[in-house]
Amino acid sequence: DGEVHINELKNGNTEMFWNPTSEVRRQRLKRHIVLFEEQTDFESERLWQHVTSAINKGDQHKATQEKFVLEEEQRNAARERRESGTEWKPLLFRHDAGTNEWRYKYEDLRPWDPLNDIAQFEKDGILQTMERHLSTRMSNHKATCLNNQITRHKRSAKDCRRRKSSDQPSNHSQNTESSCSTPESVQELSDDDGKYLGFESLCAQCGKEMNHLKEIHSAVLSLQKAQQDIHR
Repeated sequence: DGEVHINELKNGNTEMFWNPTSEVRRQRLKRHIVLFEEQTDFESERLWQHVTSAINKGDQHKATQEKFVLEEEQRNAARERRESGTEWKPLLFRHDAGTNEWRYKYEDLRPWDPLNDIAQFEKDGILQTMERHLSTRMSNHKATCLNNQITRHKRSAKDCRRRKSSDQPSNHSQNTESSCSTPESVQELSDDDGKYLGFESLCAQCGKEMNHLKEIHSAVLSLQKAQQDIHR
């Protein structure tokens, strides 16, 4: 939160390296803290509350005593589990035998996708990402285009039937060919029916967005692979 300077020892010059101005402070992420009364017994603020209180009061002896009491309780609990053969299963962390380190179970190492990822948040200790789901939007847009074409097709069929009934005598209507070749039953069109009627071709916007989505997907996969290589 403070200014950081670079001091050049050879000539004694000082250069500003970091200055947390009021504008920078306004851009910082908002800090969210779980209310103390809603915290569980093992969350740090509640677990270490007596130690923290003693430190804030400047009572080093009391802080040391509270720390010893807390750690002794944890040692006794671990000893009781060991004697009873109860396995300790952490809720949010797993032990990596290769590095002998504890790792967060729900860590998300994939690159941030600004076109699909909206926000990242934590709920009940689990890291989650809110996404736009571009593929769903594309499907909805494609369905809308298809529905619009079907509606126009129905309207055209209705006009053809109206012309057919008005231009030709009723006693010849069964034997005379209609100038309109549109099937009359278009109420129950399936996906296959849409293809039969020539609706399988995407509109220009659908085609462009689908190609763009494929390019984004390829780029994200490449970034994910690079991220994984860097992490290893």
